[in-house]
Amino acid sequence: MSENTNKNLPLYAVIFAVIAKLYFLLTHHIQEDAFITWRVAQNLLDYGVIGFNGDTKISASTTHLYVFVSYFFNLIFGKENFIEPLLILNTVLFTIGTLFLSHLLLKNPWQKAIFIFLFGLLPPSIKISILGMEYGILFFLEMALLYYGFKKEKKWALIVFPVLILFTRIDTIIFLGIIFLVDAFWNKKIRWNYIVGGILAVFTSLAFNWFYFGEIVNNTIIAKKLAYDRLYTLSQDFEYFRLNYGNFWGMLKLPGDFNPVTIVIALFELLCFIYLVRQKENRNFFLWIIFLFAWTKQIIFLSQKSLFDWYYWVPQILLFVPVLIFVIEQKVKRNWWLSALVIFYILPMLLFQTVHSIATGNGEWNYRRSIGLFLDVYEKDKTQWILLEPAGYIPYFSGLRTIDEVGLVDQQIQEEIKKDKPHYWLNTVKKRKPKYMLSYNNLFEGKDGDYYKTHYKLLKEFRIKDHLKSDNKILEKIYKLKPSGTDYNLYEKIKD
Repeated sequence: MSENTNKNLPLYAVIFAVIAKLYFLLTHHIQEDAFITWRVAQNLLDYGVIGFNGDTKISASTTHLYVFVSYFFNLIFGKENFIEPLLILNTVLFTIGTLFLSHLLLKNPWQKAIFIFLFGLLPPSIKISILGMEYGILFFLEMALLYYGFKKEKKWALIVFPVLILFTRIDTIIFLGIIFLVDAFWNKKIRWNYIVGGILAVFTSLAFNWFYFGEIVNNTIIAKKLAYDRLYTLSQDFEYFRLNYGNFWGMLKLPGDFNPVTIVIALFELLCFIYLVRQKENRNFFLWIIFLFAWTKQIIFLSQKSLFDWYYWVPQILLFVPVLIFVIEQKVKRNWWLSALVIFYILPMLLFQTVHSIATGNGEWNYRRSIGLFLDVYEKDKTQWILLEPAGYIPYFSGLRTIDEVGLVDQQIQEEIKKDKPHYWLNTVKKRKPKYMLSYNNLFEGKDGDYYKTHYKLLKEFRIKDHLKSDNKILEKIYKLKPSGTDYNLYEKIKD
C-alpha cells in the first residue's frame, strides 16, 4: 500500500464510520429535547423571535449556536425535510472531531483508522451523532480547539473556538477551564490568546443572554433548578449518588439501582489511563485534559442531581479513550486484544444500542409523535394553549402554544412554582385556562377532581400498549422487551 494511501486511511475511516451509523436514522430515535431546539428555530423563522410561543422571547433551548444552525437548515430544506440532513451533519461533524482526537493521541495511520471506526460505534457516539442534540457540533468544536489551538498552536483557534464552544452550551466552561489549568501546569506559562478567547467567550454568551433575553443564564437552567430543587442531608446525598452513579458513568444504562458493569469498566479505564501516562509522551497533555474533564463534569453534574443522560455522553466516550489506545497499541497479541474488545464489548454495546434505539424510537416517534399529530388535526387554531410535560414531540407536531410544567418554554408557570409549589399545576390551570391538558394521571380522581370534572372533559386516552404491535415479529418482540413511553390522558376545556 502506498504512503499516500496510508495517510488517507483515517479519512476513509471517517467515511465508513459515518455510513455505518446511518442505519440508526431508520429507528427514528430522536431525543425529546432536540424538538425543543427545533421548535425554537422554527419560531425564529415564523416570528423573527428566539422563543417558543409566538413573539415571546425565551431561551427555551439549552444551546444558542445549534438554534441558529437548525434555523438555517429549516430555511434551506424546509420544515418537512430538514431533520435527516441535520442529523447527517451532526454525524459527520462528530466523526471529524474523532479524526482530530486521533491526531492528538496516535501516530500510525492504521491505528488512527481503527480508533475512529471503533470509537464511532460506541453507544454514546451513536447518540451524539443521531439523536438530534447539539453534542455532535460541540464535540467537533472541542476537539478542533485542542487540535488547532494546542497541537498546531494556531493563535486564531485559541480565540475563535472558545467563543463558539461556550455559545453552544454554557456548561462547557468546565471544559475550557480544565484546558487552562492543565496547560498552565504542563507548560508553566499562560497562553494569553487563550485568555482573550475565554474572556470573549464569557462576554459573548452572557451579553447575548442579557441584551436579548434580559437574563444572565439560560432560562432552562433557572427552570430546572426551580422545579427539581430539593434539600438533602449528607446521608441522602450519599445515597442519591450511590443509586445513580452506575447508570451515568458507564455506557450501559441498566434497570435498577446498581450497575456492576460500570465499576469494571471504570476500573479498566483508570488502569489503561495510568499505563499510558506513565509512558511520558507528549500526548499525555491531551490525555490529562480529556480524562480530568470527563471526571470533573460527571462529578459536578451528579452532585447537582442532574440525571438527564445526555449530559454524560461526551464524558463517557472520553473516559473510554485510554482503553481503545491501550488495545490498539498492543505489540504482543494485538489481534487477540482487538478481537476480544470487538467481540466482547464493541459488538454487544452496538447490539444493545440498536435494540434500545428501535424500542425508544417506537415509543417516541410512533407513539408520542402520534399524540401531537392527533392534536394537529383536531385543533386548527394554533394560538390555543396546552399544559403538559415534556415539551418536545407533542408541542412540535401539534403546533399548539405550550405551557410545560417545568417552565422550560413558559416562564409564567415559574412564578406559580415560586408562590405555591405543591399546587402550581392547579393554580396555573385556574389562572391560564389552557384549552388542553395532557397528564400522566387521571385528573378526575383526587382532591382536585371536582374542579377538573367541572371545567374539562376527557378527550382521549393514549396508551403505550396500543403501540407495541408490529407486522415484523422481531420488531414486536423488541417493543415488548423494552416498552418505551408513558400512558397519557388528554383533556379539553368545556365551553363556557
